[in-house]
Amino acid sequence: MSQPALPISQIAQLLDVPEDALRTLMAERRTAGETTLVALTVAEAARRIGIGRTKLYEYVSSGEIRSVKIGSLRRIPAEAVGEFLARRFRASDFDAAA
Repeated sequence: MSQPALPISQIAQLLDVPEDALRTLMAERRTAGETTLVALTVAEAARRIGIGRTKLYEYVSSGEIRSVKIGSLRRIPAEAVGEFLARRFRASDFDAAA
């Protein structure tokens, strides 16, 4: 069972720092830089799409989804996932679906 999060005022008190200083630090950390991954592992990309790794490797091998090899690692550019889904969406015929 998880415990409820402490309010910031209580955290500041426990750390013995002013609450506004803690809030400022937290805001700076949120905007400090881009933390979004630009390249995903095959497992991460498959999870985002909602398919298995084997199926994603099929798409990589066929060239349907872009990938890059970095040393011995295979990475999928994050935007390639969206591009792949957009192409699949356009190729689908939703009007014929029951």
